[in-house]
Amino acid sequence: MPRVSDAHLAARRRQIVDAAVRCFLRKGFHQSSMQDVIKEADLSVGAFYRYFKSKNELITAIAGEKIGEVTSVLDDVLAADPMPPVTEIIDRVLELVDHSIDHDGPVRIAVQVWGEAVHDPEVAAIVSGIYGRVRSRAIGIAERAQAGGQLSADADPVGVGVALFGLIQGYILQRILVGNVDRQQYVSGVRALVLPAS
Repeated sequence: MPRVSDAHLAARRRQIVDAAVRCFLRKGFHQSSMQDVIKEADLSVGAFYRYFKSKNELITAIAGEKIGEVTSVLDDVLAADPMPPVTEIIDRVLELVDHSIDHDGPVRIAVQVWGEAVHDPEVAAIVSGIYGRVRSRAIGIAERAQAGGQLSADADPVGVGVALFGLIQGYILQRILVGNVDRQQYVSGVRALVLPAS
């Protein structure tokens, strides 16, 4: 039997992930069954399970993809010398968030997964691992900002990093649950909070 190419495997995996995103957006993560995703992907059960064994594996793939975009942005700014202002970094990340939400992307699923993590220890572990990567980079940004004079010398960079991470999550929740949040206005508010009064 001929070996299946890596390109074919990647395309099939992409097909499944895209189908899962459509299902989770339409019916919700909890209400979508594996059968729903298999039907949406238009695959046999055997073909599907070759790639993913559970919904939690799908969530890992979906969230990992989107968080990979965010961590890539954060890695770029951490490597920059000098590092851009903290509010500019927040704006870049929130621009990715806006794009995903406006195009019914995986960020909408993130909020559903956060809720599921409260009840499912396996999902909680997935969420903790994935979002822990973003939070650790936010702490790194705070450390760099402090070293570059953007934060006061007596600021706790871990506390600042954790707060910056919370500002991103807060924006996501407001965009999805409240709507009508202007990114520039939000970033302006963050700037007022983080910059010392003149």
